[in-house]
Amino acid sequence: MIGLRRIDPDEFTLRLDAVLDVYVAAMNPPADQIAGRKVIMGNHAANPGFACLFAERSDGTPVGVAYGFHGVPGQWWHDVVSRALAEQNGEASARGWLGDALELAEIHVHPDYQGKGIGRRLVRGLCADRAERTAVLSTRDRPTAARHLYRSIGFVDLLTRFVFPGGYEHYAILGTVLPLRD
Repeated sequence: MIGLRRIDPDEFTLRLDAVLDVYVAAMNPPADQIAGRKVIMGNHAANPGFACLFAERSDGTPVGVAYGFHGVPGQWWHDVVSRALAEQNGEASARGWLGDALELAEIHVHPDYQGKGIGRRLVRGLCADRAERTAVLSTRDRPTAARHLYRSIGFVDLLTRFVFPGGYEHYAILGTVLPLRD
């Protein structure tokens, strides 16, 4: 049985290696990017409204992780996406989606545990009882299981074929109004 457990910022920081293990298994990033991801993830724990869930085996080993926080100006992802949304859809759209948003920064399930509803439980658990008006995230812009999951719980495309500064891969920026639909 895989249980969900809420992790506070201190435990998240202490268990960054376990978070990275799930991230690496799920995403298979280039080895030279892992140290940088660890630093970024560690810094996220200090953001306002930080919340994290582990999906754990009965022995406490994480097989899934998801975390997010309240997005505010001055955060890199928030600012980059806000500018792009404003350019494409106008300032009102950018404010509407990002002005009071839970930014879902990372959602990963180890490949051995994918397809069992764990990702859905993680997203729903993170979004439950949040005070923010919207939830936003970025995901690879192709027909993946993750993209299907997000759409099935109410996320819509805000931007597609989006390339982050310094990147090369296409992403979709998705958003939904909270609370999530059933």
